[in-house]
Amino acid sequence: MSNVVPMFGSIKPSQKQQTLDSNYLQFTNPDADNFSSFAQQYLPEIYEAEVERYGNRTLSGFLRMVGAEMPMSSDQVIWSEQNRLHIAYKEVSCDSATQLSFEVNSTEGPNFVNNVISAGQTLVVMSPSTGKELKVYVKASTAGTVDPAILEVYPYTQASLISGPVNFENAEDLKIFVYGSEFRKGTDDASLKSVTPSFTQYNNSPIIIKEKYQISGSDTAQIGWVEVATEDGTSGYLWYLKAESETRLRFEDYLEMSVIEGELVDSTALTLVTDGFKGTQGLFAAIKERGNVVNNFTAAAGLSDFDSILKNLDTQGAIEENMLFLNRATSLDFDDMLASLSSGAAGGVAYGLFENSEQMALNLGFSGFRRGSYDFYKTDWKYLNDASTRGGMINTSIDGVLIPAGTSTVYDQQLGTNIRRPFLHVRYRANQADDRRMKSWITGSVGGAYTSDLDAMQVHFLSERCLVTQGANNFVLFTATV
Repeated sequence: MSNVVPMFGSIKPSQKQQTLDSNYLQFTNPDADNFSSFAQQYLPEIYEAEVERYGNRTLSGFLRMVGAEMPMSSDQVIWSEQNRLHIAYKEVSCDSATQLSFEVNSTEGPNFVNNVISAGQTLVVMSPSTGKELKVYVKASTAGTVDPAILEVYPYTQASLISGPVNFENAEDLKIFVYGSEFRKGTDDASLKSVTPSFTQYNNSPIIIKEKYQISGSDTAQIGWVEVATEDGTSGYLWYLKAESETRLRFEDYLEMSVIEGELVDSTALTLVTDGFKGTQGLFAAIKERGNVVNNFTAAAGLSDFDSILKNLDTQGAIEENMLFLNRATSLDFDDMLASLSSGAAGGVAYGLFENSEQMALNLGFSGFRRGSYDFYKTDWKYLNDASTRGGMINTSIDGVLIPAGTSTVYDQQLGTNIRRPFLHVRYRANQADDRRMKSWITGSVGGAYTSDLDAMQVHFLSERCLVTQGANNFVLFTATV
């Protein structure tokens, strides 16, 4: 009797009534021809939904909480910020018993303006290193554009700058500021210099951000047994829906991450300069250049370190309400710092930013505290904790950021009037013809698009935007030595 060769769909006969591997079609142990790999005699218990082991994986939302988005129609956004009202100079030298000097019109020093101190004005001369100070009368002052500027001064309480209880002989890095003037009877004010207000101008340029997802026409008809479920509510059993949805979510995160981490192209980056790239100044770069940086904030020295931040804020805009976005370690340092204080020393709790509603603050994940004349609202920043971005490291260079909750008054050229805007806001390219805030479109010949003979669906994403960080002197960046 010849051997019976079982074909697809048949079973091998057995002399006994028993369960054998050869009696059933399998998919766990496919044979050579793969014909029996599609089924199994015992149906497994299948969990159709994916396990969300990383929770909500999206990172965006930070800028929506602290800023706004506004259109622009140019390749560059330019804004002006006020300079200080009063007249002061740093890095002043004592050259002789009656002479002070400092550099003006210098790109290397802190004095970027002309000498506007006039004969007849009175100054306070201070030494930041020793704490010594003198009140002096200005008898003569060089012209505003003469570099270095030279002042002939005479103290009110001693004979000269170098003879008396206070001795500034050969002193450098002094600070001076005008506190008034004094003139004799019957004199004119011809010696006074007219002071024209100046401003500091900053600018930033938008960058074009792109992303794309592609799937062939055949794969769009592929049905899976795993149910699609993503953060934006996409559901179904078509796997490409999940891929397209996650591409969109990832791109939305890029929109925020690119303006937080962005860097301007330096002249030393010759390849990028040659290729025509310019970059954009992100939040971290703006604070490092124009703001305040606190290194290695810890709970051990928390209160003293934090009070030094408050003292510095006093010298800047002194904005009452501020928000702290921190990584887990720094957030715990703040908790430890606050826990070490009594409720009286902490100054109580306030929720002014949230209409003084504790529940509103807590619903947004903020906890508030007051120190001195400032209110602070603290929350964890997921971007600094997520393992796929800045989190999951023993040492990290960015620990958190303090952002003022106020607004600034700026002149809007499109509206032709002064308007109030958040210190931190995004500008995106848009006009009547095209809105590039967040564009998406489909090309190919699949998914309802009939734009080419490509047997695939291509989903494109594009945005063109930049971040405007106004009043960066009121921002604080918490960093760590790595």
